[in-house]
Amino acid sequence: MRTRTVRRLAAALTLAAGLLAVSAAPALAGSPHFVDDSVAAVRTGDSLTVSGKEAGLGNEQSVHVVVSATAACLNPGGNFPSADNKETFSAATDAPVTNGKAVFEVSLTFAVQPRCNPPMTLVIGDVTVTDESNGISTTVPGTF
Repeated sequence: MRTRTVRRLAAALTLAAGLLAVSAAPALAGSPHFVDDSVAAVRTGDSLTVSGKEAGLGNEQSVHVVVSATAACLNPGGNFPSADNKETFSAATDAPVTNGKAVFEVSLTFAVQPRCNPPMTLVIGDVTVTDESNGISTTVPGTF
């Protein structure tokens, strides 16, 4: 009788340990996401600096962040002429992860050819920020 009780107790403990191991695994993986309102873009001349913060990264060492945006010439009528001076630019960085968080800053320089001749001006459209390490993206809307 006592042997049967010990076997049942051993089986229950083994089952509990297995369930604990299985349920703990997802917690170690993290839940990557860009922190609300932390991703921003600032334009200075023909350069755009994009910065932000990502959290929920678990025990990763770093994340590969890619920023892309399209630059084009805008005429005084608010239209984009059908010309060759529209171009998509991108730049990337590897941001280190500390305590499950990464802070990044990426700068893009736009050199649209042919250049926008006055009265046209160079504008930069929506900016896409992608963490290629985790397959997530966010967009900074606007015209810069």
